[in-house]
Amino acid sequence: MPQETTTRVVIVGAGPAGLTLGNLLHARGERCVVIDKFDRAQLLGRARAGLLEHRTVATIERMGLAKRLFAEGHRHTGCEFRSAGRRDYTDFAELYEGRSHHVYPQQEVVADLLAGLVDAGGDVRLGVTAERVGTDGDGVLVHLSDGTTVRGEFLAGADGQHGITRTGVPEGAATEYGMRHEFQWLTLLASAPPSAEWTIYAQHERGFAGHLLRSDTVTRFHLQVPVGDDVAAWPDERIWTELRARLAHPGWTLNEGPVISKNMLDMRSRVIEPMRFGRLFLLGDAAHIISPSGGKGMNLAVADAVELDRVLAEFDAAGADPSVLDRYSERRLPDIWRAQEFSHALLHMMHTYDPAAPDAAFRQRLQQSRLWQLTQSEAYATSFARSYIGPLPITG
Repeated sequence: MPQETTTRVVIVGAGPAGLTLGNLLHARGERCVVIDKFDRAQLLGRARAGLLEHRTVATIERMGLAKRLFAEGHRHTGCEFRSAGRRDYTDFAELYEGRSHHVYPQQEVVADLLAGLVDAGGDVRLGVTAERVGTDGDGVLVHLSDGTTVRGEFLAGADGQHGITRTGVPEGAATEYGMRHEFQWLTLLASAPPSAEWTIYAQHERGFAGHLLRSDTVTRFHLQVPVGDDVAAWPDERIWTELRARLAHPGWTLNEGPVISKNMLDMRSRVIEPMRFGRLFLLGDAAHIISPSGGKGMNLAVADAVELDRVLAEFDAAGADPSVLDRYSERRLPDIWRAQEFSHALLHMMHTYDPAAPDAAFRQRLQQSRLWQLTQSEAYATSFARSYIGPLPITG
């Protein structure tokens, strides 16, 4: 006879959103089960983003899981912008009351969250696929590839844009907003120490280049490439030639080393509204995709989890009033759109437009105006810093 587990919240997806939610629920004594198709090695073997907003750091610290983050991560307080032979450093922490980012790879965040939940006795099932989701009266059912079923009161879909939980959205109940950006990136990790102690965004006539911190021995780079280009067209020597040219500045040296990985990014953004459908809640990439400009994706996912935990606690305090559940979408969507707007603006602040594109010269001059304001207007720079570092943590 198939085995069945009953819990309060079924969480599909053991990324930052799912594991954050699992830890928060478990700490409040709520029963939950976290399910992921990947095993532990697969989960921790994917090199992903690594820029943590201060509210994300505050959440991890509140859960008691920030020991490695503070020991091995790096506080990141500002960025350098290079354009037209100039280099200007903006200290975001100084503009935002000392708040800053931390550089700490996403796979390490996942490792810490996973260890925290498992060590606390949480029910985490890795290497098993959620094959079908459905409803049963006032609850939800998730059928797993090992023949078991998990029954819950709520379903948290944190399994990405192609995950099974999205099939639980009723037809016609969601509106999807999306766009494909006009830029393409070649993104790579190199076994080379950072060439600066901060992020560098370089606007160059040959295209954007980005230098981002990852660790003492590994650096991430981004290169703007023609839309439609393939990784095969970019051997390592061509990559380094472009990085040298686009990041060049007198007296500054680019540290080089073996390329560990390289991928093409097709730049798309998407938001689903609402993010709640009955007992189903979408979190992270299942609800929204954002361009990697500004490193907002993981941070939005963690913020989704924090808000959902908060709303479920409020639901209980309100005597299971179903209208309380609407607060999840109502509170999250403004923050998500704020991040989308910032990411879009940062893309257009640093990229080079195709000269043949309509209004390219005019738009390039607008870009120069934004860069000028960032260095000359304290009000503009402060607003930028607050968007870049992220809003204040959720409290109460």
